[in-house]
Amino acid sequence: MTAMLEQRSDVIVIGGGHARIEAAMAAAKLGCRTLLMCMNLDTIGQMSCNPAIGGPAKSQLVKEIDALGGVMGLCADATYLQLKTLNLSKGPAVHALRAQSDKTAYRDFARTLVETEPNLKLRQTMAVKLHTADGQIVSVEDNLGIQYPCGAVILANGTFLNGRLFIGEKTVAGGRAGEAAATGITADLVAAGMATGRLKTGTPPRLDGRSIDFSGLDIHPGDPVPSFFSFLPDRPVLEQVPCHMTRTTAKTHEIIRNNLHRSPMFSGLIEGEGPRYCPSIEDKVVRFADRPSHHLFIEPEGRNSYEMYLQGISSSLPIDVQMAMLATLPGLEKVEMIRPACAVEYDYFPAYQLHPSLMTKALAGVFCAGQINGTSGYEE
Repeated sequence: MTAMLEQRSDVIVIGGGHARIEAAMAAAKLGCRTLLMCMNLDTIGQMSCNPAIGGPAKSQLVKEIDALGGVMGLCADATYLQLKTLNLSKGPAVHALRAQSDKTAYRDFARTLVETEPNLKLRQTMAVKLHTADGQIVSVEDNLGIQYPCGAVILANGTFLNGRLFIGEKTVAGGRAGEAAATGITADLVAAGMATGRLKTGTPPRLDGRSIDFSGLDIHPGDPVPSFFSFLPDRPVLEQVPCHMTRTTAKTHEIIRNNLHRSPMFSGLIEGEGPRYCPSIEDKVVRFADRPSHHLFIEPEGRNSYEMYLQGISSSLPIDVQMAMLATLPGLEKVEMIRPACAVEYDYFPAYQLHPSLMTKALAGVFCAGQINGTSGYEE
């Protein structure tokens, strides 16, 4: 038997990512009584993968979000480790601002914005069922059997819907390393007539910066006079932290090719396809077999952390293969791995089933946002 909470929300936002923040803030700013449901409120604004905002094509999206009253640009401007404009050797149409972010500071800043927004309430719980009447959403039920009445629901579940994590031959349920998968919502949408599919994405290993020899690596500093994402005038001047570049070697590629049978993407364990612009190192080595090396960027994750993000080497290979692979990279011969690379496979809903407003055609009042629409990256 379920219990119905008395207060009705105009909008309930379900999920754990950056689309969820923008959706909840937009609804609240428009005067809607908004409830944000999240399995772990401490992960609001969590940068699950790359600790960066912007870059080619995506920086324009951040500025558009800002122009529409969104908060991603504000968060990036307030918490950057480095600001750098890319593609300056090309025409202005392809110039792209990129912020290397302090992921802990970004998360805390986003959480503060959400907590202090009038009309926006938070609830730590897992949504497991959508209740409808005559094709219209009427309430959301959580895993404790409590129903939350509402006029509309925005699903921004990211990689959590029936998510599974893969490291080599090992697989566990989860939407992100160390966090549970979300269940139930997919079945309700399928029952309403929506088609679903599986996508996969991956994340690279995180490394202990104290075990890296930076002396022979290319240094990539931020811009001396940085640009910013937001048009608002509050632009803090912060000390910038450099990134460094290394590259794969012939030995790296040999190790990867010799262990492709242990990669769940090539063994058939993972059935989902990867979203665009997010290839694994296994994909790169196979698809671009004629390339002698691939650039990799060593990016700091925070001012108060030694943890480094190795951009360009996302993988689902077993941990022993990952360690052997890392030892072949210049500067990383003695590196210590803090977190292994892994892949995640999750449910998504092809976007042809949505109106231009992102409301589903199957259920009135149910909207889909972010990665469950088949996108990739925080900005999309």
